Formats: sequence, C-alpha cells, structure tokens
Amino acid sequence: MFRTRADGYDVALIRTHEDRWQLPKGWIEDGESPERTAIREVREEAGVDAEVVAPLGRIEYWYTSTYDVEPVRVHKFVHVYLLRYRGGSTADHDHEVREARWVEIGEAERMLAFKDERRMVRLAREALKGAS
Repeated sequence: MFRTRADGYDVALIRTHEDRWQLPKGWIEDGESPERTAIREVREEAGVDAEVVAPLGRIEYWYTSTYDVEPVRVHKFVHVYLLRYRGGSTADHDHEVREARWVEIGEAERMLAFKDERRMVRLAREALKGAS
C-alpha cells in the first residue's frame, strides 16, 4: 500500500499487539480472490482504501496459531500486491492492530520485522521507480 509524496512514496504499516511492524495481510475468505483479500485487509487493518496496481510476489511461512485451546501449526501463503492509496485514514484501523501509520518507503523497509516483507517493499520501490 503506497501513497505518493512530493519527494517519493509512503507505505502503510501496522504495529501488531506483539509490537512488530508488518504489512497488512490476512486470510482469503470463501469465494474471495487474493486481490480482493488484499484490498479488504488493508481497509480493515490499516484503515485505508486501495486499488491493485500490480502483483509483487508471494510469501510462504509456517507459524503456530494459539487461537484455539490446542496450538495448531499453520502453513500460510501471502499474495502481495502493489496497492495505491485511494482514501481513508490510518486512524480508522480495526482492533486487530495497535497502530497503523504512513512511513517513508525506505524507513518502512528498515522497520518491518520480517525479511520477506522487507523484500516486498524493495520490489515495490523498484516497481514505483520504473513507473515514474
């Protein structure tokens, strides 16, 4: 999720309850496309409306979910898209995140907790550089 500024681009990041900075992401709902999921999750977690510009790639990882009584090992695939800001405010994020904010793209890459998400921001920066 990016927006244009006079000297470059900002990226919308979320801070989780585990105190990590991440890109907004979530589960694909029944009958929903990965593109639609990306738009919905950015709206829910970061509070902003967006449109898909281009696919960036896919992140794959394992984690242990503790939502149920018994921990469950989860294999997750995240489809990442370059999304353009259309409106809304990061102050309008949902309860799943502690904070959402706009961050300059280079700073966003440094803040992100996960290597694969930093790689996606680099890919976004290259795509935006090629588009200007």
